[in-house]
Amino acid sequence: MKLVVDLNADLGEGAGHDEALLALVTSANIACGFHAGDASTMRTSIDAARARNVAVGAHPSLFDRENFGRKELPVKPNEVFDAVVYQVGVFAAIAEAAGARPNHVKPHCALYNMAARDKALADAIARAVASVDKRLIFFAPVRSALARAGEACGLQIAHEVFADRNYCGDGSLVSRSRPDALLHDPTQAAPRVLRMLREGKVHSVDGVDVDVRAQTICLHGDNPQAVDFARTLRSQLETEGVIFRPPNFSK
Repeated sequence: MKLVVDLNADLGEGAGHDEALLALVTSANIACGFHAGDASTMRTSIDAARARNVAVGAHPSLFDRENFGRKELPVKPNEVFDAVVYQVGVFAAIAEAAGARPNHVKPHCALYNMAARDKALADAIARAVASVDKRLIFFAPVRSALARAGEACGLQIAHEVFADRNYCGDGSLVSRSRPDALLHDPTQAAPRVLRMLREGKVHSVDGVDVDVRAQTICLHGDNPQAVDFARTLRSQLETEGVIFRPPNFSK
């Protein structure tokens, strides 16, 4: 059986190598202004992705440009709902003006991690996305509060794994405050990702296997080595017969 998977990266964040990444990924999660970017960078990113036939999606965040959206902040569900509606709505309007239809939504960093374990925040995000457009595919880890909330709102879920991040034994990502949070060598990451695709498992830093489901693979576009990482990872997986394609589920 052929392995078909999406490869996504966070773009429009000012990293400086978006064009090179767009030649390698199949989905782009574009910053919506709360942690990085603005209306102009959204339009530029959408245009560049369309030129490469890369699917585009909104990448909403906590309002925290100072910490690049990576710091967990005390927020209420109604505040999260409003923030996500605002960001996804603005992104959708800019995409429509550019002649593109958004394909998905992926919450950014701290918001994603908080909602993966917090039902109230997850419900707020999922309801916000559904209120803008129920056709949007929702990126979330399997069996997380975020995935369950998306399913409850009638959203189609693309279960996500991370190529360049280590996992804890409970399935959460290792905190970026730890030195072992990131994987820097794509030749080591490729076999891990292949196992996620074939077996639905990844070995955690706690020494136990974690169950995962890989329909979309994330790599972080803000890392200086992101382009080389993406190129090597994709090449090695394609050698194993993996086909890369953006998610396009039918209602």
